[in-house]
Amino acid sequence: MTVSPDLLLQAYRAGVFPMAEHRDDPEMFWVDPRKRGVFPLDGFHISRSLAKTLRRDAYRITLNSAFADVIDACADRSETWINQEIRDLYQELHKQGHAHSLEVWMDGRLVGGVYGVTVGGAFCGESMFSREREASKIALAWLVDLLSRTGFVVFDTQFLTHHLASLGAIEITRAEYRANLAQALQVQADITCAPLAASGQDVVQRNTQTS
Repeated sequence: MTVSPDLLLQAYRAGVFPMAEHRDDPEMFWVDPRKRGVFPLDGFHISRSLAKTLRRDAYRITLNSAFADVIDACADRSETWINQEIRDLYQELHKQGHAHSLEVWMDGRLVGGVYGVTVGGAFCGESMFSREREASKIALAWLVDLLSRTGFVVFDTQFLTHHLASLGAIEITRAEYRANLAQALQVQADITCAPLAASGQDVVQRNTQTS
């Protein structure tokens, strides 16, 4: 089956997403989990140690400045579901403005990031990576802050991992997710309509005010 970018967006609007068995597998399949991981945007947990790291601002955050590098870094592991077709599809969605990446830089190096697809008021997180301690947590904290300020109401993490649960992610049923997604699709949200936070201190402060 040939999957077009338009078909991929339709899949996200229906609550399903693609995966491959491994990077060299030419085939991809659709996934519709019985249990779905999500981040309540008002429930992201910033620990004391993460707050200290965020306030230190020993990093730089960008949006959509290195999408290809982020997706390649996410695939750069012994086991990955990102094959060439999936990579190409997300690259095309990025060009069309439907897929976005947030990057973490330290000393000029890309050390962490996350990417995903936006449909209405839902951000469907695809993958993230970390090359330095807490880099992926930094990326998620800044992303949640940005999503909260740009009209998003759903942050889909696909599956719930221990790492995500420690940051406040929860698991909901497929029916709950589809109901939430249906509401999100009625929302006009734009991740680029507001600037990134001015500092890590701002991220921490807003999180404290809303959580």
